[in-house]
Amino acid sequence: MTAYAAAVVAFAYALMSLYWAVGGHALVSTIGGYVEQFARRGGALPVLIALAAALAKVAAGLLALALVRPWGRVIPRGWLLSGSAGASALLVTYGGLTVLLGALVLSGVIHPAGGVDRTALRWHVGVWDLWFLVWGILLALATVGHWRRTATRARPAGTAHQARPAPGRRREAKEDADPGRHRGRGQPVAGLDPPRASEGQVADHE
Repeated sequence: MTAYAAAVVAFAYALMSLYWAVGGHALVSTIGGYVEQFARRGGALPVLIALAAALAKVAAGLLALALVRPWGRVIPRGWLLSGSAGASALLVTYGGLTVLLGALVLSGVIHPAGGVDRTALRWHVGVWDLWFLVWGILLALATVGHWRRTATRARPAGTAHQARPAPGRRREAKEDADPGRHRGRGQPVAGLDPPRASEGQVADHE
């Protein structure tokens, strides 16, 4: 379930980047900084940057779906786990740090030297950067879930293979279970030993 949630978050963020790439200006003022300047200036460079961001977010959404969809099994398990773990670590680190620093600035704990666009900073703390943090947490949970599912799926086969006794051990176990069946040829069986002559009978015979 967390994998689907991570994919939805990624695709929704990709739609925002695509909207800005095609010339949309809504909510651009909430981003602030050079991104807002590029978007308002226009030209090919802002479009290419927004398209690249949209493609990267779509790829991250597909990565989350690969953890739970059947077509994701074509990707080697180690590659898929490494990619999703690295992406989730990057998202959590970036989102967590920017949300924390922005909250410290808004609360007055940190006083930046230059001017601060507090409106844009509030949007980053409450929406844009928090979006990255939530996305990373969901992807991390989906990665852990995939690791557990694939580990438990592979463990029974390996355990059964290791628990199967070797042919020689199976024969020894059968012999231990039925010792009378595998006695030596010259060894008498209990209850069937020939009667032994007493000492008196031996003396009379002599």
